[in-house]
Amino acid sequence: MYDGHVHTPYCPHGSNHPLRAYVEQALKLGYKGLTFAEHAPLPEGFNDPVPAKDSAMEQGKLSAYLDELRTLKKEYKKDIPIRIGLEVDFIEGFEEETHRFLNETGPYLDDSILSVHFLKAGGKYTCLDYSPESFGELVTELGSLEAVYDQYFKTLTDSVKASLGTYKPRRIGHPSLVRKFHRRFPVSFPVLPKITALYKEIKAHNLAIDVNGAGLIKPLCGETYPYPEALDAAEKLGIPLVYGSDAHAPSQLGTGAVFLHGRVSPVVPD
Repeated sequence: MYDGHVHTPYCPHGSNHPLRAYVEQALKLGYKGLTFAEHAPLPEGFNDPVPAKDSAMEQGKLSAYLDELRTLKKEYKKDIPIRIGLEVDFIEGFEEETHRFLNETGPYLDDSILSVHFLKAGGKYTCLDYSPESFGELVTELGSLEAVYDQYFKTLTDSVKASLGTYKPRRIGHPSLVRKFHRRFPVSFPVLPKITALYKEIKAHNLAIDVNGAGLIKPLCGETYPYPEALDAAEKLGIPLVYGSDAHAPSQLGTGAVFLHGRVSPVVPD
């Protein structure tokens, strides 16, 4: 199994376990490789809306992150393939800054993921997966739960279409993250047509999907991203699917792997 979405101690809202602990746990699990994909520094000029301002790695730590992973990659070369990556946020209105960041950092990466965590509503940005309360604020601001879903899938579609240069990530992160709190905010409208429309753009742009197990351990979610029916739809379209644990601690490696066994690629597509 290849895990294409692993976080690190450089994540300010994760654990402080050393990078080596992740690799050793991956070896115990029989992993055939992994991508470390820490949250990239947020775009210049963007104000992190979460209270602790801890959504992403600090810009000043990026060089140390890359250096430490290069060392680890060499050390474990004979044991397990390690890819140096980032999870890059696509934020409406900050496309130029993201393009510039990718041009500067992309040459040092082996892999990367493009994700949407922040939605623009009412002239401000909200982190949709930070808490049920912040999600509820989005519902109020946009007028309905369906409007939040529509804004989320529109922003994801914009990320797929965006011209972010040579080093644009080739994989879209957890494409049903909007359902993280769905047990508290149950839908009364069809979701599958919305995500299927997104998939058609992903397919047209030759991108892959991060099939993410983290939602299974979120108490208000209890399902993978994408959720089972949406995963079926992606498979029918022949979109490359790459497993990601989205682990923020070594103990979380392999999250959802049993459920997703046989449905994802054993390696990250080039």
